[in-house]
Amino acid sequence: MSFMEKLRGQLIDIVEFLDESRDTIVWRFPRQGNEIKNQAKLVVREGQAAVFVSEGRLADVFGPGTYTLETKNLPILSTLQGWKHGFSSPFKAEVYFVATRQFTDLTWGTQNPVILRDPELGPVRLRAFGTYALRVVDPAALLRQLVGTDPQFRTDEIGDYFRSLVVGQLGPALAEAGVAAIDLAANQREISGRLAGQLTEDLAEYGVAVPRFVLENVSFPPEVEAALDKRAQMAVVGNLDQYTKFQTATAIEAAAANPGGAGEGLGTGAGLGMGMAMGQQMAQTLAPAPAGAAPAAPAAAAPAGPPPLPTAEAPWYWAADGAQAGPGTTADVAGLVRTGELGRETLVWQQGMAAWTPAGQVPALAPHFAATPPPLPPSAGPSTGSVG
Repeated sequence: MSFMEKLRGQLIDIVEFLDESRDTIVWRFPRQGNEIKNQAKLVVREGQAAVFVSEGRLADVFGPGTYTLETKNLPILSTLQGWKHGFSSPFKAEVYFVATRQFTDLTWGTQNPVILRDPELGPVRLRAFGTYALRVVDPAALLRQLVGTDPQFRTDEIGDYFRSLVVGQLGPALAEAGVAAIDLAANQREISGRLAGQLTEDLAEYGVAVPRFVLENVSFPPEVEAALDKRAQMAVVGNLDQYTKFQTATAIEAAAANPGGAGEGLGTGAGLGMGMAMGQQMAQTLAPAPAGAAPAAPAAAAPAGPPPLPTAEAPWYWAADGAQAGPGTTADVAGLVRTGELGRETLVWQQGMAAWTPAGQVPALAPHFAATPPPLPPSAGPSTGSVG
């Protein structure tokens, strides 16, 4: 073996890049004086591309594979170098390895809300966030437009710029979707696909594509969310007339269970009447007008005057021969006690009582039994004689 053959064997080198960072897009192969040895081995793995730059000009781009760096493998570079010796001496060039795999789970979000005109809600402010993926499809364009001479170009160097592009396209994409803001969740996949295509078109000059774009969430301001919750509650209620009647009945039942809560000077009967009147008025107010009917005129103001006198007391009911009798006043019950038609064990009931109760155990009726004389003995009967 000649001296020159031994020298060439010592100059053979391997040019390759093993990425351990998972976020490096472009990496420049370190070489003293940018000198590539004669017959060096270039190893380009799957998901990579190697770009040669000579004297500041982009020369050749290599895809995955193993190459022996000879003149026949570097036609553009050999022309730029002006080799006259058949690539028998070292040459100077820079080698950039470009990752062509997908960079996933890159995040984006709206720092400020996007204002849209919603077909149902009118102008609304929306915030959104999600993820996207990047992939280099034109290594040469990426080096020309973004990388330059950066020896290690990472995803965080373009993250802010790409996020601004995403936010810039978000508003038009949501507007062009033509769906209500509350229906965006059902159309997220379609909107995400439209955004991915638009962003790929915008980034084509940089040699970058967006193969996947995910719109994870769209949110409203807190006050709009509160209004939507109230609207959902109204939808759950459904028929407001029936709901009002139900609420009125519930209030009446609660008042019956607590007769003392009606307030001083207002009897239970008056509270019942007022509750029913209020319920009817609310039902009439909330009931929808018949089709074609003219809008109702505002009700005339009620004439000034004192309110009606409250009912003195609630009526009494009592058991008679296994059936319910009544209603009657306390005076009526006292008369029945005096005639013996209603005794201490007779069951009675008045609004506010939890159940039918023997009359003698009701505090309001007990005094009438105390003042009632006992029945006459059988021997005593009406006198048949006359008084002289």
